[in-house]
This record gives sequence, C-alpha cells and structure tokens, in this order.
Amino acid sequence: MPLIDLVDARADVAPHASCIRDDAGELDNATFAARVAGAAASLAARGIRPGDVVAIKLSNRVELIVLLFAAWRLGAVVTPVNPALGPVETGYQVADAGAALLVVETEGDAATGAGAAIACVAEFAGPEGAPSTTRVPVRDDDLALLIYTSGTTGSPKGVMLTHANLSAMTASFIEWFGMGPRDHSLLVLPLFHANGIVLGTLSALRAGGQVTITGRFSRERFFSDVERYRPTYFSAVPAIYALLSALPDDVVPDTSSLRFAVCGAAPMPAELIRRFEERFDVTIVEGYGLSETTTASTINPLDGLRKPGTVGLPLPGQRVAVVDDAGIPVPRGETGEVVIAGPVVMAGYLGRPDATAETIVDGWLHTGDIGRFDEDGYLLIVDRLKDMIIRGGENVYPKEIENALYEHEAVLEAAVVGFADDVLGEVPQAFVALRPGARVSEAQLLVLCAQRLAPYKRPVGVQFLDELPKNPVGKIDKRRLRAMAVEA
Repeated sequence: MPLIDLVDARADVAPHASCIRDDAGELDNATFAARVAGAAASLAARGIRPGDVVAIKLSNRVELIVLLFAAWRLGAVVTPVNPALGPVETGYQVADAGAALLVVETEGDAATGAGAAIACVAEFAGPEGAPSTTRVPVRDDDLALLIYTSGTTGSPKGVMLTHANLSAMTASFIEWFGMGPRDHSLLVLPLFHANGIVLGTLSALRAGGQVTITGRFSRERFFSDVERYRPTYFSAVPAIYALLSALPDDVVPDTSSLRFAVCGAAPMPAELIRRFEERFDVTIVEGYGLSETTTASTINPLDGLRKPGTVGLPLPGQRVAVVDDAGIPVPRGETGEVVIAGPVVMAGYLGRPDATAETIVDGWLHTGDIGRFDEDGYLLIVDRLKDMIIRGGENVYPKEIENALYEHEAVLEAAVVGFADDVLGEVPQAFVALRPGARVSEAQLLVLCAQRLAPYKRPVGVQFLDELPKNPVGKIDKRRLRAMAVEA
C-alpha cells in the first residue's frame, strides 16, 4: 500500500482504533484522518501545490506527522527542520530546499523564513472536520522527504528520499521485525531525522500499530512512559542507552511490554549492550544505516543468532558489500568501505550532482564507513573513513580504542579523535565521561588500553568531561572534540 493511502485506509478499516498520541492527547484513526484532511485544505489554501516543499520546524508532536501526510496528500515534499537551529541555520535549509512555506511553533520564529511564507502550527492543530481536498496521485519516484545531513564535513546537504524509498524501507522493517497491529512504537528520537520518521512512526502505522510521541527525551520519564503506554519497541542512539544504564540502582521498571529495542546512528559498544540488557531485560538489536539509505541497511535479527558488537545482517531487499579502493569486493574478514545498493538508496543530494555522482557509483552508495563481514556474514563497522588516524604510517581505528575504554565499569561514554603530531603525523586522544559517582584515573585507563591494545594504538592521553558533546541527532560530535584536543 502506498503510504499516502495509509491514513484513509486505517480510518476505513478501524476508525476508532488508537493511532497516534503525544503529551497533548490521543487521536484514533478517524480523527487522525480528519486532521490530515483539514491540514491539507489549509496548506492548499496557502497555495501549496504538487512538487512544492513544505519546511516544518517543530518539536516532536502529533502536528508534525499530521502535516507530513497532509503535504503528501497534495503531492508536496516535506523537509523537517531541527527546532534547535538558529535563524541563520534554518534560513540556509529553507533556502537550499526552496521551501514555499515554513511551519513554526510560534510567531517568534518568523525571522527564520528566508523568503518562505510563514505559518504557525496552531493553524493546523484542529479542529478536525475542515474541508477536505482531493488527493493528488504521486509516482514512486516523486520526492517525499528532504532530510538534511548533519553537516560534519561541510554545509548540510539535502538527501532526496522518494515515495518508493519510504515504501521499501517500511516494508523491510515490517518484515524483519514481524510487525503487526499489536506493535506500538515509543518515539523518543527527533522527527527531523529519518529514523524517527521511518522506523519510529511510519513503520508502526503501516503495520497497523500505533505511535506514542514522548517529546524531548528525558531519562527521568522514559521508563514511566514505558510503564504507562506499554510500547512494544523503541529506537534510540547509544547516548540514550548510556544515560538510561546510569540510572540509580533502585530504578527497576516494568519493561515486559517491550519486544525489542533498536540502536542506531552510531556503533554501540558490546559492553554497553550487555549492561543494558542484563539490567532492564530488554533485547537490543544494533543496526546500521544512513539518511542516504532511508534509515537502515543491516540489523541484528530478533530470532536466531544475535551478535552484539556487530550491526547484523543485510535487511530484506538490500545488498551490502565491503570493497577496496578500486570498488572490488574483499573477502570476508578483510576491511574495506561499506557500499549499499537497493530500493532504499536515495535519489541523490538536492542540487548537488557532483556530490551525488561521487557517492552513488554504478548504483552502489559509498558510505565512507570502514567495515568487514565476519564468518557468519554479520557486518562490523570498524570506523568512519574520515575518522581513521594514521599514526606513523599505521592505521588506527578510534572505535577499537573506545571499545577498550568501555570495558571499565566507570566509563559512561568514550570517544577518541586524532590530532596533529610533528613526528608521527597523527596521534589519538581519548575523551571520557564517567558514570555518576564513579572514579577512575587517567593512568588507570591508560593501563587498561596498554593491556588491550598494541603500542601504536594506545591514546596519548585521556581527558575527562562531564558529558561528551553531541550533534543534533545524538551522535558524539567528534569535530568539537578535535578542536578541544588541539586546544589542550
């Protein structure tokens, strides 16, 4: 079923079944469909036409999903904007996307429009039952979403995702996880990112299930929401799992409703997975993907062999390979660049044909990640190609050092970056945040690394921070850490 037909189909089959909720209240299928129709009428009244781009700068809330489906009903494209962005950053995305309309929380955000018309979300918040609009047919290759990359290697780029991309990705998730009407997603990731939209929202709705949007992640309320709403799954990033695992020992939540939890966005140390699973009795399946592949390309299986520390097996309908510099697949066990092909690969970067041609070669998307397949065909991500440190001619992968640091019980988060050295070219520097109340010295961590790693892989120092800096998606911000290493 095309996703644009999903809203009306759910309302026809089970009008009074739960659909989506946030802190403001719950919508059943019929009410959600009416809200989408009303929002589409409001967008049409503002002149939105097929192919137009609607920018949505909202915190996690039901109205964002209402507007998503409303724009698609008109054949328009949506670009979600991180609500934490300032006027200049917002203006860049709005202008680069060529947005005709920017929907914001309050009138105070009007200065960020960069030439686009401005509308406040209250205009689309109800009441339901507004005049409907005729749904515009869309082709599979029509654009549906423009997801902007985090911009760690320059200006953010608009990742063009089509309706076919979204249909293929949601179908892949539903098959892999065996999703059905009883599934219930607890959404804690931001809705300006592909994971929150596709896995956290669209997949559950397409499977006939429901979605609870919790707003901004809060460690203190997370398990209360689990106990209150009884979700069957959620998706999060390693930083969230680290925060939850650091809760006081007297926090013993009822997690019996959860079938599984997904970890993505960045590699999660096997030790952190073990700690979380043993403490909370929740199965974590680690996966791997990019916005450029509509969310995920490999995930550990729920049934069968799970291998913590790997990112699992290729998802249905996708091809994943590890290749050398010439693009030739390497044997299992050898490292190379991870490349991906299949119906989830993006249409390209908006307005950047050269960057698209560099990234997609003969149908294969080059990820810039270094990985290898083990003997069972499970993928291990060794590191980012750009994060690799060359120390005296030897390749050093920060993730290997980070995994060693995570073996110490006191370590909550660890990250390693390289910085220039006059003799060796580059050397690794570690940054660590400790668990509340835990203590460990730099010398003790360096001894641990010496026990686990060859001399050329060992960090030259360990710097302690209260918290490691994060980018808007929740990944550790290594660009900021590199600047701190230079300053130190």
